[in-house]
Order: sequence, then C-alpha cells, then structure tokens
Amino acid sequence: MSLGGIVVAAGRGERFGRTKAGVEVGGIPMWQRATRLLEAAGAGRVVVVGEVPGGVAGGARRRDSVANGMAALGDGLEYVLIHDAARPLASTTLAGRVVARLRRGDVDGVIPVVPVRDTLKRVAGERVEGTVDRSRLAAAQTPQGFRFAVLAAAQEADSDDAGDEAALIERAGGSVVTVPGDPANLKVTYPEDLAVIEALR
Repeated sequence: MSLGGIVVAAGRGERFGRTKAGVEVGGIPMWQRATRLLEAAGAGRVVVVGEVPGGVAGGARRRDSVANGMAALGDGLEYVLIHDAARPLASTTLAGRVVARLRRGDVDGVIPVVPVRDTLKRVAGERVEGTVDRSRLAAAQTPQGFRFAVLAAAQEADSDDAGDEAALIERAGGSVVTVPGDPANLKVTYPEDLAVIEALR
C-alpha cells in the first residue's frame, strides 16, 4: 500500500490565542506527535504544513494547506492520510482502523466519527427555532484517509471552501465511509482544552 501523510499545522490559532502546532503535550510538540502517528500508521513520507522545522508553507484556507502538502508529497502515491496537529491524542489504533478500511480498496475516503451526544438546537440569535434530529449526525475526526488521485481531482474541480477533505470528495460524487472514532481524540481549540488533554494523556 503506497501511503503518504499530511499533518495540517498551519492554523493561526485565533481562538487559542497563538499558533498551536508547537504547543507541547507531554513534552512533545503537537506537530511531532501527529507526524509520529502517521508514520506509525504506515505513511512512508509525512509532510507537515505549517511554520515548523522542515514544514511547507500553509495556504489561506485549510484546503489550500492540504493542496500544498499534496504537492510536496508528489505523485505516485495511492493513498494519503491527513491529520490535524491539534488532535494530539489520536491513537495508533484509530489510525489503524482508517488504514485498514482504506486497504479494502472499495471507497475513495475513510473518516473516523463519533456520535453527537448533546441535544442540538437550531437558533436565530437568542431564539430557539427547533430541535435537530441527531440520529443521523456524527462528529468527524482526523486522521482521515483518501485515494490520492481522487482527492487531487476533487481539489482541482472545486474551488469552494470545505471543512475537511471528505467534503470535497462528497461534492465530487465520491464515496466516503466511516469507521468508529475515539471520544478521547479531542481537538485543541481553546487554551483550557490543554488541561483536559493533559489529564487524558
């Protein structure tokens, strides 16, 4: 299986108050933890997108950063794993589930998801307009895995922004499936998230 990896570490960290990629968890910068995860999952080469040693430049949007990472990986790969540096507790077991599902070769993308636990409300300002049926909703995590050529084609065909790469594949009509995520695979968004992350580590 020809597999490469991209660590997305180019975010400005506006809600966090500073860039997050170099923040240490357990004494290890988050971008390094993400790199090691993808290597352990079987990625032969991992590119970090962000202002870190050996990293490549990020883009204006997440999808642009991923495109820069794909360009740095070069052609010839069958699959690519994409992981947010801001998810430092992702496990090798989780990454392995994604890769194992990719290996079956019958889909274009694989994403880990967890059930939505909270009741969701549709609101306008302070007014509640209704309750959203959460039975068919799930929260997406990373690492996510894709056929390299399919993702590259989706990037080329679609210039609109996307919350993740799976959205690009979906809009292009590709097939994306889920594997069980991990509730402990939390994303560092706000400074207080670090205390939770360290407690779970």
